[in-house]
Amino acid sequence: MDPDDAPPGDPFVHPALFYRGEEEYLAGTVPFLRDGLDAGEPVAVAVPGPRLGVLRAALGAADGVQWLDMTEAGRNPGRIIPGVLRAFADRHPAGRVRIIGEPIWPGRTDTEYPACAQHEALINLAFAGREVSILCPYDVAGLDDAVISDARATHPVVIDRDGARASEDYAPGRVIESYNLPLPEPSDAARMSFDLDALPRVREFTCHWARHLGLAPDPAGDLEVAVHELAANSCLHGGGKGTARIWFEDGQVVCEVSDAGTIDDPLAGRRPAAMSPFGGRGILLVNHLADLVRVYTGPEGTAIRVYMRV
Repeated sequence: MDPDDAPPGDPFVHPALFYRGEEEYLAGTVPFLRDGLDAGEPVAVAVPGPRLGVLRAALGAADGVQWLDMTEAGRNPGRIIPGVLRAFADRHPAGRVRIIGEPIWPGRTDTEYPACAQHEALINLAFAGREVSILCPYDVAGLDDAVISDARATHPVVIDRDGARASEDYAPGRVIESYNLPLPEPSDAARMSFDLDALPRVREFTCHWARHLGLAPDPAGDLEVAVHELAANSCLHGGGKGTARIWFEDGQVVCEVSDAGTIDDPLAGRRPAAMSPFGGRGILLVNHLADLVRVYTGPEGTAIRVYMRV
């Protein structure tokens, strides 16, 4: 399926809600939730923490709503489709499911944002043909114009104070590709090359440098597992060898695994494991462990960066 194709009659509904202030936020979200509850649909809300309280108060005593703080559940945008949206929708396979998901908020960093924009574009592939409605609010007063422009490209319908209409700029494939760029070079990094025989040394390398750079034992262990998964993928699918690099950046330990392979499936690492016949389970695990995952893949190879907060 071409990401830019919106099949006529597709039951998947994915509007962007452009709001200014709390009044417009509630006017766009509360009726969406009440309509779902009145219809007996399973309903989930995954928005930044402060918005949870606002919506709870406005909705009143509503049973059966799953509430999630997106700043935690979706801090890594790569985790949102498999760990939040699909996790909820797949528990309710019969009938329509209704979700509010707000993955982009003022305060998202420039490092995080490309993964956020790609996530919003990939939702359209992940849910094509399914009876799912996902409303994505955007704070137009607090977000850059470029973010709102990307939202028009990743959502087939936009809603604002003037009502709902089809987006003339809908082109999610363009957004996926426009943020698939070579990642900026770190100023200083420890590095090692590896092949299949050297995989145990990759774990030792990661663990040593993660702790040296200030990562506590538990997240250091998660980073060790994540990097091992990526290095194993390099040995199996990336030409049999690769390079690992690790450094400190903006309060995070960052480790990159690069190889000569190419990732052809845009949803690699974003399908629940039991539902994925295409591979990508290693990247799925990495998405669940990391605070952020950035990916670049092209004809010259693939680089995947894993970020863990110190």
